[in-house]
Amino acid sequence: MRYELVIFDWDGTLMDSIARIVSSMQAAALDVGWGALEAAAVRNIVGLGLPEAIAELCPRITAGQAEALKERYAWYFVTGSEADMSWYPGVEQGLAQLAATPGMRLAVATGKSRKGLNRAFSEHSIEPLFAASRTADETRSKPNPQMLEELLVELEVPVERAVMVGDTEYDMAMAAALGMDGIAVSYGVHSRERLQACRPVVMADDFQAVMDALLSRGS
Repeated sequence: MRYELVIFDWDGTLMDSIARIVSSMQAAALDVGWGALEAAAVRNIVGLGLPEAIAELCPRITAGQAEALKERYAWYFVTGSEADMSWYPGVEQGLAQLAATPGMRLAVATGKSRKGLNRAFSEHSIEPLFAASRTADETRSKPNPQMLEELLVELEVPVERAVMVGDTEYDMAMAAALGMDGIAVSYGVHSRERLQACRPVVMADDFQAVMDALLSRGS
């Protein structure tokens, strides 16, 4: 039987927003006087909640600087960045197909804030495809599995009938902590080697491979 619940990460898995995240964080860090951040370092924290990401990127940052950095990052990401964002190839059509599959529901587990996810839902008119969602400011940040636990309880799905789809080891680690299957996508921020170390059930090089795994697994 197929999975009853497919839980997707957002940035780096569904939406190609990495360039905007990186450029926004780099610009914000300069604005608050922290200094230059390497692009690779910023890419590494994609998927974490914003406070956790800032703490990782800027050790010993003061509370005031961290708050200012959050505000400047949000401004750049929403308004000030010229970096494009778009769906990865096949995502928009694929999500619609999955949502229409009998016995399958979709959810989101993301490092975005609720405000940020709701904005993305509204901009793309896609919220009706998802039965539920959790954001990092509503619960504990990845790789803690709390957001997955809450989704399973809310939707009344046993862990063995759910799967997490994501592009980072944070996604795969939180799934593994619950004994949940993970499908890793190699086109996001973390390398195939890092993802493979988390032992996903599938390594997908594009979204079509995700679709193939979800619609054929166990059938």
